[in-house]
Amino acid sequence: MQASAAASARPGLARTHTTAVLAAWADWLQLCTGAALILFMWSHMLLVASVLLGPSTMNTLAGFFEATGLAQVGGPLIGLLFLVHFLLAARRIPFQPQAQRTFWEHARLLRHRDTWLWLVQVLSALVILVLGVAHMWTVLADLPITAAKSAARVQRWPWTLLYLVLLPMVELHVSIGFYRLGVKWGFISSRRRPLGLQAEKLLLLVFLGIGLLTLIRFLTLSVE
Repeated sequence: MQASAAASARPGLARTHTTAVLAAWADWLQLCTGAALILFMWSHMLLVASVLLGPSTMNTLAGFFEATGLAQVGGPLIGLLFLVHFLLAARRIPFQPQAQRTFWEHARLLRHRDTWLWLVQVLSALVILVLGVAHMWTVLADLPITAAKSAARVQRWPWTLLYLVLLPMVELHVSIGFYRLGVKWGFISSRRRPLGLQAEKLLLLVFLGIGLLTLIRFLTLSVE
């Protein structure tokens, strides 16, 4: 009887092991795609901010990416990476109303700072999914990228509002993601969490400031 019970339990144990292995791989892929997107967003911000040095500087950099094919190939690849990362992260999002109520009750009860940061990431991700896709589609459908084209788009309603919303959502998501990656994977220990939070806030303020200055430059740039 015991041997029979053990034999019947093995398929269940095997399925549990397989599920755990797949979940671990999914977490690892989420880490890798998240880290890659963080680096991309910071690099993208600095490249677009080159317009602060003059339209010709931005046009030269954009021309390099056009000439090497990085814009034509890299753009769709980043879009695919963005989609894969969202699908991997969505495994943890409570989409059902009952699960959402339970999460909200637990968050209010625990009053845990990192839980609220995760909630901010979820909400910002949903906004980025919609507005980010609109931005990427419009830019990639109207190559080559130039300072004049970018300025004309930013100056046109409702794109002005879109970028004023998208910018803080992206920077919040990225800076919090940087902090949470460090915590989850052990790069930021419990003792170093206050320092990690300070770094997260500093990164948020720096890149948000760069982004706002860039938007102001586009809004004031002549497109004639």
